[in-house]
Amino acid sequence: MNSNEFSFSAFVAAIGTMVSLWLGGWDAALKVLTFLMIFDYATGFLGAIKTKTVDSEAMFWGGLRKGLILAVIIIAILLDDLVGNQQPIFRTMAIYFYAGREGISVTENLGILGVPLPPAIVKVLSQLNEKGESK
Repeated sequence: MNSNEFSFSAFVAAIGTMVSLWLGGWDAALKVLTFLMIFDYATGFLGAIKTKTVDSEAMFWGGLRKGLILAVIIIAILLDDLVGNQQPIFRTMAIYFYAGREGISVTENLGILGVPLPPAIVKVLSQLNEKGESK
């Protein structure tokens, strides 16, 4: 590995570490949300290809919304700190809410692509969305 490759790798690792820290750590909930966000974007793009409705502006705004979701997670962490929560209550609530919404969107995208999800997974995604809304 030459010094340029090492520098780039170190830079990417540092950015990843900082983002993970800002988002409250790389736990299971954040992994699920991140995966669902990426999968939603990808399946939405594939669905748009299938229906011949690909729109670069819609894709841009969809990607921007994903970034704003992560900003809301950061705000939830700051609120947990502000009110002195020992446990990340607002963070967890926000992640559940967005994981449920992203999951429902993935379900819709997969439907467009003709790929049904097992009912148990659809039920869990709906429950996540409900938990996020009720708290």
